[in-house]
Amino acid sequence: MAGRIPPEFIDDLLARTDIVDLVGSRLQLRKAGKDYQARCPFHDEKTPSFTVSPDKQFYHCFGCGAHGSAIGFLMEYDRLPFREAVEELAQRAGVPVPDAGDAVPAGPDHGPLYALLERAATLYREQLRDVQRAGRAVEYLKSRGLTGEIAAAFDLGYAPPRHDFLMSTLGATAEQRERLMTVGLLAESDGRRYDRFRDRVMFPIRDRRGRVIGFGGRLLGDGKPKYLNSPETPLFRKGRELYGLFEAQKANRKLGSLLIVEGYLDVIALAQFGITNAVATLGTATTADHLQQLLRTVPELVFCFDGDRAGRSAAWKALETALPLVTGHQSIRFLFLPEGEDPDTLVRAQGAEGMHRLVDGAIPLSEFLFDHLTEQVDMTSIDGRARLGNLAKPLLDRMPVGLYRDLVANRIANLTGLTSTPTPKSRSTGRRGSVASQRPMRLSLVAQAIALLLDHPELVTRVVEQADDRWRRSSNPGIDVLAELLNMLSAAPGLTKAALLERWREHRHFAYLQRLSVDSFLRDIAEEDVGAELIGALGRLSEEAVKAEHSRRFNLRSTTDWSPEERARLEQEARVARRRGEDSAD
Repeated sequence: MAGRIPPEFIDDLLARTDIVDLVGSRLQLRKAGKDYQARCPFHDEKTPSFTVSPDKQFYHCFGCGAHGSAIGFLMEYDRLPFREAVEELAQRAGVPVPDAGDAVPAGPDHGPLYALLERAATLYREQLRDVQRAGRAVEYLKSRGLTGEIAAAFDLGYAPPRHDFLMSTLGATAEQRERLMTVGLLAESDGRRYDRFRDRVMFPIRDRRGRVIGFGGRLLGDGKPKYLNSPETPLFRKGRELYGLFEAQKANRKLGSLLIVEGYLDVIALAQFGITNAVATLGTATTADHLQQLLRTVPELVFCFDGDRAGRSAAWKALETALPLVTGHQSIRFLFLPEGEDPDTLVRAQGAEGMHRLVDGAIPLSEFLFDHLTEQVDMTSIDGRARLGNLAKPLLDRMPVGLYRDLVANRIANLTGLTSTPTPKSRSTGRRGSVASQRPMRLSLVAQAIALLLDHPELVTRVVEQADDRWRRSSNPGIDVLAELLNMLSAAPGLTKAALLERWREHRHFAYLQRLSVDSFLRDIAEEDVGAELIGALGRLSEEAVKAEHSRRFNLRSTTDWSPEERARLEQEARVARRRGEDSAD
């Protein structure tokens, strides 16, 4: 796939796709008038505010503001890039994705790399079933208490000790060997290539779509490293991926929380005992990318760490990474295990109920924050409390402005004995922070017209029939976008709201246009008045354009050419302006 996807194909694909069916395959929708509703998957809520419109083929959450087409939903919900979201819809519709040529190059086609990794996973899995060759691997898994069923559920495999197992099986040609190198299955030393994974139990790592993107391998014999992950590749970024996330989503139709642990076997052992919501980082500390992905997936995260100094240090790093993302809308908690224990050993000793009790006792992020800070100072002295405030300030500065940060700041103030809240000021505070400035701003006439047209593209016929084109001569910001929007709809009058917005995805103002398409201004207009409102907005724009042209022509004339009537009118306008200025000064 070398080029850009034609916009006409996107139009047709969205026409073939019923967004209600698509969203309904992932969320529990219920009928609500002519639309459908659900609890929003993008933020935590008790009362459904997520609406799917079959007429507009558009979704919108009145709680968090998430909105878009079927393509946008897949991009947000399944975390897919644009092209992969289109391919997913095309596969559902049973149509191939064409290209519009090579003028706008797309990313490289990684299909052969995914296929190669899937084939490698199959070979490793087949090796594990060979008792004679994989006896030590099978015994190791049995010694860890894993059943054959759970090993099959996670597609565990075995890499034999040979240096050329994969190379000889999947690397018959130079091109195939290059691909094996690209995906990290081969390594190279002194010009010699060989299998990276040898004599290891193999753990396939899958992305959210279930595609194998890399491997983790546990060494059976002596040597180091005991655990080895795939290197960074075009498909695999350790700082973004999580082991077990695909399996967790597959096992749970609706995930309420995720338990973040440290090892592959922790994830698998918990799943064996029915705790199917655990994931693990891949040999790295928790990153901002991890957290963003997790917080878009579930309303609650529980980090599980050892209770020793190293575990608490790792937990604190996770907290610091989380601070720029905490708003109070989602819960982040920390579970510290007894020394010498891990989720694998605990769930086997205490069962699922015991593990659930431990998770229920995990402490909130704010409590961990306060405990960690107060442990570093003498809270009985003024100096110690002052130091607490100094330690807290840079942490508060990293938190998003809002109620949650204010509450944390209040708690710090109480601990230090301050009478006022030392909440850091937002960079955007000042006049913008006043009550008056927090009221929604009235949209400009151009923005109103754009919003109405985006929400009701079928009005293009009425505009063509009833509105004159003098507004096109306006110099107001956005008039070019409005003109292009009407031209686009005139050429393709059957576009739905979703398809129309998708036409603008590459435009620099796409995000703003999306916001306009769901602006609260639209909810204040009765359905039967929408057409008149749009024609009225265009009419007022035309009047403004004509007046502006007249003023420009008038201003270009010499003052000696002004008539007595024109002079009198200008003097009257000046007196009115002065009175207004004096009144505002009072």
